[in-house]
Amino acid sequence: MNRVIHPIEQESFRRLRARLDTSRFPPLTRAVVERVVHSSADLEYAADLVMDEAELERAYAALHAGAPVVADVEMVAAGITRRETVCRLREARSGPGLTRSARAVRLAYEEVGPGALWVIGCAPTALEELLTLDASPALVIGLPVGFVGAAESKAALRESGLPAVSNVSEKGGSAVAAAALNALLYHPVSTEETL
Repeated sequence: MNRVIHPIEQESFRRLRARLDTSRFPPLTRAVVERVVHSSADLEYAADLVMDEAELERAYAALHAGAPVVADVEMVAAGITRRETVCRLREARSGPGLTRSARAVRLAYEEVGPGALWVIGCAPTALEELLTLDASPALVIGLPVGFVGAAESKAALRESGLPAVSNVSEKGGSAVAAAALNALLYHPVSTEETL
């Protein structure tokens, strides 16, 4: 089923590309960069995001083969379109040594097991907890936001060697994390031009 693209979205991407040359990026990297920039109206993400095209290709294949998608918070889950997600924040309770977000990651992992795509856009502690598990993810979109732990948790993700989309700065959030996953959902199989 083809996605119908609204004229406003088409014009938004035309303006984005007029202000930011994304043609140097390989196809899936370009799709992620453009979706994140589009969702945030922040051109700086083009230089701030860190990802590997080969990892994105493998994640794309896993996603389109039906791998589960896990979101750290309901706002991320709400932003992911055309795909059901697992989010266990409502059932999670904090406890000694674990925040509610970290507990939700554990609950989600118990449900989905290895091979999922993890989309973390809110809590650095959720990303930190994921890194302690033997989750063998297809991809971790680690874009938590904040002044406490966000940049550090994303640096730890990059150092882990797991397939990932992250960024260097403290910025991030639910909208950009969902946008990165949507870029992989929306990207057409047969063309490099995407919206």
